[in-house]
Amino acid sequence: MKKGRGRTSRIRRQKLFRSSEARGGTGRGLMSRAPLQEGQTIISLPESCLLTTETVMRSYLGPYIAKWRPRPSPLLALCTFLVSERHAGSRSPWKPYLDTLPKAYTCPVCLEPAVLGLLPKPLQAKTEEQKARVQELWASSRGFLSSLQPLFAEAVDSVFSRGALLWAWCTVNTRAVYWERPPSPCFAAEPDTCALAPYLDLLNHSPDVQVKAAFNEETRCYEIRAASSCRKYEEVFICYGPHDNHRLLLEYGFVSARNPHACVYVSKDILIKYLPPADKQMNKKISILKDHDLIENLTFGWDGPSWRLLTALKLLCLGAQEFLCWKKVLLGETISDLNEKISLDIAQQICLCFTEETNATLQKVSRMKDEDAAWSGQLTLVEALWTEELKILQVSAEVLARSRAAFP
Repeated sequence: MKKGRGRTSRIRRQKLFRSSEARGGTGRGLMSRAPLQEGQTIISLPESCLLTTETVMRSYLGPYIAKWRPRPSPLLALCTFLVSERHAGSRSPWKPYLDTLPKAYTCPVCLEPAVLGLLPKPLQAKTEEQKARVQELWASSRGFLSSLQPLFAEAVDSVFSRGALLWAWCTVNTRAVYWERPPSPCFAAEPDTCALAPYLDLLNHSPDVQVKAAFNEETRCYEIRAASSCRKYEEVFICYGPHDNHRLLLEYGFVSARNPHACVYVSKDILIKYLPPADKQMNKKISILKDHDLIENLTFGWDGPSWRLLTALKLLCLGAQEFLCWKKVLLGETISDLNEKISLDIAQQICLCFTEETNATLQKVSRMKDEDAAWSGQLTLVEALWTEELKILQVSAEVLARSRAAFP
């Protein structure tokens, strides 16, 4: 198989080392060799080390992409390159980077159907949307991938299997950094914003740290700068963003313990389930909530029920004589003690129901772990998610109990 010459540049990272080099290290993560100060550059990765669509176009794949119609997407180009380079093994100049990548991913899109069915319903729905996008990429890529047969001694279908493409998609989705590239006539008219950055993958996520990450046009390097100090021999973290655990699991394949952004979602259908069925104004109330973007992202968090959840409940619980005051509810005003009491009562009922369901799911996960060791890793991840949600619900129950005590 034909290969282009590899390009190498020195990554400026002298102040960091792998945790496996440290005494008792686990093998993942980067530790600081010396104290890091706020604003100091943690990593400076030269442009030539970034894997982008330009990298792909300079490779043996470039002529095939340039002549293919309809034009492939930037995402497909990156996925194709990753699968092809992994297939090349030791012949690939990208082998050192590819060897650091997971052999399999733990994103929900990769979970066994039986395990996927254990996830919270909102996360299941988002996973199905993601699976549909992967399926569309797979279905639309068959013609283009078949055109690459001259590059391979093996049948192209065995190289670019559905599993291989899913692996590549997960690699891009979980590891790419944002770097907007100018439009190219060789690609479909889609944003080209993904770049794979070797070595940056080794920095673990922490929701408690802040970093500044961007491509420096002057140095032509992708740079990570510390927004806070770090002591010598401490692990250096970056933050992927203020994401809840659903988002972290969906996009990155892990759950963060004591994540300050973690929450438990409450759907519109759950709200309606606990409201009086004979409320003739219910449709109008739902319409008002939709118009004011208060029908989604209703949650329980570490501080208890969110303002959005309580506001939605207060509006939905307005009596017939109070309904004309709905605008005051949206402004945060108290309509009546009775409205406050009913809203808190329903929030308590929902919280209690969720707690019982969460405990039942955790028991089911535990049984499945005992019965099928092959799924143990996936089930442990699901267990971690539900355990965090149970803690949030327990905290929320305490908050609601204190709030409810004010309305005898």
